[in-house]
Amino acid sequence: MAEFHGEAGASVDRDELARFARLGDDWWDPNGPQRALHKLNPTRVRYLRNLFCAHFPDGSKPRERKAEKPLSHLRVVDLGCGGGLLSESLAALGAQVTGADPADENIAAARRHAAQSGLAIDYRAVTVEALADSGETFDAVLAMEVLEHVADVKGFLAAAAALVRPGGLFVGATLNRTLKSYALAIVGAEYVLRWVEPGTHDWRKFLRPYEMVKPLEKAGLKEIDRAGIVYHPLSDEWRLSGDIDVNYMIALERPPG
Repeated sequence: MAEFHGEAGASVDRDELARFARLGDDWWDPNGPQRALHKLNPTRVRYLRNLFCAHFPDGSKPRERKAEKPLSHLRVVDLGCGGGLLSESLAALGAQVTGADPADENIAAARRHAAQSGLAIDYRAVTVEALADSGETFDAVLAMEVLEHVADVKGFLAAAAALVRPGGLFVGATLNRTLKSYALAIVGAEYVLRWVEPGTHDWRKFLRPYEMVKPLEKAGLKEIDRAGIVYHPLSDEWRLSGDIDVNYMIALERPPG
């Protein structure tokens, strides 16, 4: 089992924390400040469902992909869960979900909505470092659309890797630091289309894929998959793609012990 000993909360960016803590129940407004995330969520959920069903023994059979609760055998932690959009989607597929976020306000909003949805989710107001130091491990550790908002990426990833059990997975989703991502994710999404509040993202904090992978490999994980996500304006939806120039996801496994 991997061990982690780091400064609790070192990866927390206080300005970013305050920005998202202000959202409250607006996390769940599909036409509100997180409307872009609402649009993106179905695509990342499909990716995770298929990845988990293919990777984990109880989900390797084709019929499991069509089952009502295909992830019922999995313990998943959603790091930086915010108001719980992804956590709820995975819980609805049967996963035993722990949603972790350092902002008390986010956890309160997530708990309120989960209660309304009738979903049992273990929400915790905790940093990734504190969670890792507890020694707890999970089948799948997720850092989806959070890495570009932390203060210490390497520290965050080291703590996240410690949460992955042998044979388990880490999946991260973030934005690539390219000229294309500056044009589309900053200029286009924030200032032209106004999908998110201007200033939500700092292009300098976007990660090139190797900047995610290297710290995780150092922690003993091995990359098994990567995919891009591209927006199609005519259909108003996000789709998986081989293009990782802007949005992308990478999955890594901790080899079975």
